[in-house]
Amino acid sequence: MADPRLEKWANALAGYSVDVRPGQTVAITGGTVASPLIRQVAKAVTARGGRAVVLPTLEGVAADLLLQGSDEQLQYISPLEQFIRTEADVVIIIRAETNTRRMSAVDPARQRMYTAARTELTEAYMRRAATGELDWTLTLYPTDAYAQDADMDTDAYTDFVLKACKLDRDDPVAAWQELREEQQRLIDWLDGKSEVQMTGPDTDLTLSVEGRTWINSDGRRNFPSGEIFTGPVEDSVNGHIWFSFPVVTAGRQIEDIRLRFKDGKVVDATAAKNEEYLVQTLDTDEGARYLGELAFGTNFDIQQFTKNILFDEKIGGTVHMAVGRGYPETGSTNQSAIHWDMICDLRQGGQITVDGELFQKEGRFVV
Repeated sequence: MADPRLEKWANALAGYSVDVRPGQTVAITGGTVASPLIRQVAKAVTARGGRAVVLPTLEGVAADLLLQGSDEQLQYISPLEQFIRTEADVVIIIRAETNTRRMSAVDPARQRMYTAARTELTEAYMRRAATGELDWTLTLYPTDAYAQDADMDTDAYTDFVLKACKLDRDDPVAAWQELREEQQRLIDWLDGKSEVQMTGPDTDLTLSVEGRTWINSDGRRNFPSGEIFTGPVEDSVNGHIWFSFPVVTAGRQIEDIRLRFKDGKVVDATAAKNEEYLVQTLDTDEGARYLGELAFGTNFDIQQFTKNILFDEKIGGTVHMAVGRGYPETGSTNQSAIHWDMICDLRQGGQITVDGELFQKEGRFVV
C-alpha cells in the first residue's frame, strides 16, 4: 500500500476519529502485519503532541493461551490489558488478522471463561468512554485473510476498505461530516418516539426505544462507520427475527440465525450451522439473552457482505442488533460479558415503522 494513503489514513484516525491533544497517552495496538499503518499512526500522534505507546500483537498467542492455558491463566489480567482499558487517555485499535479461523478449535466454554473474567474491565472501558474520560477508535488493515473471507482479491479488498473509510476522497473528514449531518437528520426525527416495528422475510419484531438516546456513529469510534444506534428498553422486545447474514466470530461462522423474543428475552434460538455455539453463547450470563443495541446501517459506500462485522453492520439499508451488553450512553442498562452483533437485511421486502409512521422501506430511509 502506497505511503500517501497510509498517511491520509493515520491523520484521519489521530485527528478526526480521535482528537489527540498534547500530553495525552495514546495506546496504539494492532497485529504486526499492520506495522506500516501502526508506524504512520504513531507519527501522527507524535506530531499532535501525544505520547504514543505502541503495543503490537503477535497473531496466534491468544489462541495458544486459550488452547493450552489453565483456568487461572485464562482469567489472569495482564498489566497491559489494565493499561489499555483503565489508564490510557486514547486507544487506537488496528485489526489485522492473517488467519480469521485461528480460534475455531478452542472450546467455547474456555472462550466464555476468558471473556467473563474481563467483564469488569470491559465495563470500566465503556464507562470511561461514555463519560468522555477515554477516547477510542477501531479500524481494520486489509490482509489476505480478510480478502479471502470476502471472496475478493487483496488489491480489490484494499480498495473496498479505503472506499468504505472514505479515504478515496480528497477530503475524507469532510465526507464523514456530511454523513454525520444526514445521520443527525434521522436521529432528530427519531427523538422522542417510542415503538419500532420491523417486518420482512421471516421477521416481525416490535420493541421500545422510549426515553433512550440515539448515537450518531460518524467515523469516530469505528473507522469506517455509518450507523445510528441506541439501546432498546430491556423488557420490550417481542416477536421473531431472521438474521439473514451469517455471524462470523471467534473463528466460527453461525448461519441462518432465528431468534424469538418474549418480554425482552430470547426464548428460542436456532441456526442452520453452529447452533450449539449460538445457544452456549446466549447462556453466557443473564444479560446475554437480552438486546443491548439496535442500529441502522447508513454507509451506502458498503453494499456487499464481507464476513467482517466492522463493515457488514454498516451496510446502508440494513439493521443490526446486539445481544448482551448495552452502551451506557444510550441509556441501556443491560449487563453482560458479551456484545454480539447480528445483521438483518431488510433491503428486499422489508420495512420499519416507528410509532406507526414509515421510517424505512426496502433499505431506503423515507422520512
